Amino acid sequence: MAERAPAPDSPELRERWGNFAWTPENAEQAKKVVARYPEGRQKSAVMPLLDLAQRQVGAETDTQGWLPLPVMEYIAGYLDMPIIRVLEVATFYTMYNLAPVGKFHVQVCGTTPCMLRGSDDILDACYKRGMKQGHTTEDGLWTLTEVECMGNCATAPMVQINDDNYEDLTPERLDKVLDALAAGEIPKAGTQEPGRHTSEPSGGPTTLKDMVAENHDYRGEW
Repeated sequence: MAERAPAPDSPELRERWGNFAWTPENAEQAKKVVARYPEGRQKSAVMPLLDLAQRQVGAETDTQGWLPLPVMEYIAGYLDMPIIRVLEVATFYTMYNLAPVGKFHVQVCGTTPCMLRGSDDILDACYKRGMKQGHTTEDGLWTLTEVECMGNCATAPMVQINDDNYEDLTPERLDKVLDALAAGEIPKAGTQEPGRHTSEPSGGPTTLKDMVAENHDYRGEW
């Protein structure tokens, strides 16, 4: 599982992130986010602002991004809320990284549907590239995490890498995705099954064909 304890506070951490502040672009975005909430409910913006802060850290470090403690303190001050409340949110939701990660955060689903469809082979393909669960490779390119259900059971096995899902994977298909990312390319997200578009049956409809035809003929319309 991903590290769910915040990275230890230290003088080095404070030196690097103690002066964190929004970039001009993110400052404007933060104002727009807070404005979505009714007066007196601005603290509800904590989740999107944590995401925005993580992305800013990612842009500065050329990684997926993470949330150093001083950055979370900045969000707490920005929303005038106790830091413990911000920590409660950040430590609960796994979308937030609490320790440094690589440029690409490879999250392999290991829940039952993906496991039955070969997620162990997907993990083995990651291991062969030098990845270790809970660690970042020495080149800073990959961080590997095994996660629970990502909601793509119909297209298992799947992997989430940063903001994109890659589904219907085999070790060979995953290798192509990882090779493309390492080369600075943007691989096609979603299903990797040729001819499949989303989660429809890969061989086309196989059931209820007669019912569909009957419903369509009723009064000549749906």
